[in-house]
Amino acid sequence: MTTKYTILFLYFIILFLIGYFASKRIKTTKDYYVGGKKLGFWVVAFSARATGESAWLLLGLTGLGAMVGISAFWVVLGEVVGVGISWFFMAEKFKLLTDKYNSITIPDYLVSRFKSTTHTLRIVAATALSLFVIIYVSAQIDATGTAFESFLGWNYFTGAIVGFFIVLAYIFTGGFVAVAWSDLFQGSIMLIGLLILPLVAYFTISYEVSISQELIKLDPSFLNIWGDGGFNLLNLFTILGFLFIGLGFMGSPQLFIRFMSIKDVSEIKKGRWVAIIFTLITDSCAVLIGIYGRYLLTSFGENPEEILGNGAQNILPLLVERIMPLTLIGLYIAAVLSAIMSTIDSLLVVASSAISRDFYQQIFKPDKSEKELAKISKLITLVLAIFALIIAMIVAITSPERTIFWFIIFGWSGIAATFCPTIILSLFWNKFTEKGAIVSMITGFLSIPFFKFGLASLDGIGPYFDKLGELGPSFILAFIVGIIVSSMSQNKLTKN
Repeated sequence: MTTKYTILFLYFIILFLIGYFASKRIKTTKDYYVGGKKLGFWVVAFSARATGESAWLLLGLTGLGAMVGISAFWVVLGEVVGVGISWFFMAEKFKLLTDKYNSITIPDYLVSRFKSTTHTLRIVAATALSLFVIIYVSAQIDATGTAFESFLGWNYFTGAIVGFFIVLAYIFTGGFVAVAWSDLFQGSIMLIGLLILPLVAYFTISYEVSISQELIKLDPSFLNIWGDGGFNLLNLFTILGFLFIGLGFMGSPQLFIRFMSIKDVSEIKKGRWVAIIFTLITDSCAVLIGIYGRYLLTSFGENPEEILGNGAQNILPLLVERIMPLTLIGLYIAAVLSAIMSTIDSLLVVASSAISRDFYQQIFKPDKSEKELAKISKLITLVLAIFALIIAMIVAITSPERTIFWFIIFGWSGIAATFCPTIILSLFWNKFTEKGAIVSMITGFLSIPFFKFGLASLDGIGPYFDKLGELGPSFILAFIVGIIVSSMSQNKLTKN
């Protein structure tokens, strides 16, 4: 136990040092929110990937691999495609436009893109971002409590609160620069940890054993790419739901703010392959950890969730304890916390910038100085974090059967459905209008709870929408509505 705490202590010291040195570079709100737009491709690529994955990767996707087997690789495909599209087709265009408009937040960009003369667009964007960020951050705090509980035997609530204060400490000192550089450090830990574990697990298994045959004994559908029952309509909806997770990489503010912060377009060209390879390796290894862990930790006839936790979300810590040397267990605690904290810090900075700059400064107090605005940003960060902590505690008490995978996906989907269709259309369709953007964002925002809690609970079609998830249909609906409303408003302008 001493070794675990020593490695964990060193990990936290490094984070605080990053925050301290980053604080020396913070002179303006532009520095605080987007690192002064001076970051290199390694930092941005690792930061974007570490933020995009979160606890969902190490605790959620590993658990999914343990529960459904190789059909979880559909998630990997969806993510690689989503990351590829964002870096190859969207990043350069977005970077050039945000530099042209001198934008330092996503609402900044949208207001400039549509030459908005009112505050409606800014208010809608900032409100939606703030609300879903709180939900998303609460899911990460929930995962923090689970991680400390699984690895160190702490009380869940103690672990969640400790993680909460650690993140606040280095955000308060260094802002986005601290977030980006800490993400490079934390992303490296995630990559190394995920790469090593399935290799060790594979060589732990006896050469005399046929892994595939043993896995089929545990679950006949485990090695069927279409899932339990083979190819059928319900499984098709499940696979589409897995693939649709990748849509969130195509415009989510916490990821696209990285493209704003990079030095220039040439750095994007270098960073795209880093991001794609990182995604392919980490996601594939997460699924393999679930598959090998299922074989090593469960037996025929056992309910995997009774051993591995809800949604098998404890499989990574249990597998680490089973096969890794004691000196490396601390590395995996750090890897899980890295995935969690790299997402929490990014989300809080994005949300606080939306409220302090897009609500407070741009609408009510345009004459506020940079120094005053920086203080207000930190206060808003604290308030948002406290709200997220409260929600995490409430969910933990009222929903003990929740899984990290789907809790995080709900927050991820809300941000993605609200912003991704609007960002895509704003980049590639000149006729996209401000009204179209506003209605599209509102549609995406409201569709998430509608598909999650409304259609999914209906008899008949409900199970299909439950498997499909809320992101895909919400994204498509918001996209279509944006096109229709923009076309209608264009026609009115033509007639007039």
